[in-house]
Amino acid sequence: MTFGRSRTSSVVLNVGGARYSLSRELLKDFPLRRVSRLHGCRSERDVLEVCDDYDRERNEYFFDRHSEAFGFILLYVRGHGKLRFAPRMCELSFYNEMIYWGLEGAHLEYCCQRRLDDRMSDTYTFYSADELGRDETRPSGAEAAPSRRWLERMRRTFEEPTSSLAAQILASVSVVFVIVSMVVLCASTLPDWRAAAADNRSLDDRSRIIEAICIGWFTAECIVRFIVSKNKCEFVKRPLNIIDLLAITPYYISVLMTVFTGENSQLQRAGVTLRVLRMMRIFWVIKLARHFIGLQTLGLTLKRCYREMVMLLVFICVAMAIFSALSQLLEHGLDLETSNKDFASIPAACWWVIISMTTVGYGDMYPITVPGRILGGVCVVSGIVLLALPITFIYHSFVQCYHELKFRSARYSRSLSTEFLN
Repeated sequence: MTFGRSRTSSVVLNVGGARYSLSRELLKDFPLRRVSRLHGCRSERDVLEVCDDYDRERNEYFFDRHSEAFGFILLYVRGHGKLRFAPRMCELSFYNEMIYWGLEGAHLEYCCQRRLDDRMSDTYTFYSADELGRDETRPSGAEAAPSRRWLERMRRTFEEPTSSLAAQILASVSVVFVIVSMVVLCASTLPDWRAAAADNRSLDDRSRIIEAICIGWFTAECIVRFIVSKNKCEFVKRPLNIIDLLAITPYYISVLMTVFTGENSQLQRAGVTLRVLRMMRIFWVIKLARHFIGLQTLGLTLKRCYREMVMLLVFICVAMAIFSALSQLLEHGLDLETSNKDFASIPAACWWVIISMTTVGYGDMYPITVPGRILGGVCVVSGIVLLALPITFIYHSFVQCYHELKFRSARYSRSLSTEFLN
């Protein structure tokens, strides 16, 4: 490091009074993310953003953290055992130490993961890396400029529905607009509605006015959220913002098509493209994820468990390839005279396999030979087993995501109560 190069080739980590000597080369690729960040620091100010204090003479970095917990974590990252909770230490406190040093709940042993899940279920608290990092870098009220405080308040109002009373009102209005737009969309597909709209032009005009008002609200909301966002590039990359864009854009495209093709053009009204664009308004339902923890938990779980989801799909694809080939052979390939026409090809048999593995069983096609029925039973049992294997990992991730979002919502609710009392 350019700011404090010492004659020695080692550095000292002081964690709660316990000192550990590490070489600079080991510091560069250290498994703990917070410790390895020290190697990239170029000034004492950068160092103090990572640790609590720094002694230039001793080349010593001080961390005001739990020394016993760090000892357990250090043994784990060095490969001396598995990560378990420190004795006589609260599970949430130990997990807080893990997050601080750069580990996650997945690094814990399975038994400790269950203890952590049970504890979080009882207390509804969860310490996330994002929240801790946000607290470390958040400026105090006296230091922040009034304009930045105003932008931060506006951002929290639009991004966090429980952060203030205004945010709750705004979220409620947005939910009402989503519900109204969905009701109008569903009603417009009813045969009676279409017949009444064809006879009564005013009914169609009123539905279009309601649609325009909803789109106007969503557009204004999206524009304001983009203006007050901290990172514009990150804002565009967020999945919910992409969904908002997909839900809003088709309306303006359909308006342009109406302008260019004519308001009463039968070609424009019967166009497949226009019907597809109008049906894309169903994406507005996903906007409810901003205001309901359940949908947020689902999205966050899918994001964090994509490896398990890919593994599940691989299991299903491999089993589908095997069982479809065998079922086609047993039902159609051995005896051509009494062959089952439903299993004439392997792709046709794949439909029966996937339906059987998911235990749906529509009954539109089924084996008629004894070997085929035995294979069908094996296929059903295999589907139950294969689908159940990755569920444990997805379940633990779902519980952690739920309590993380629950804890964040509780924090904003407490700030809302304080704001109301003030």
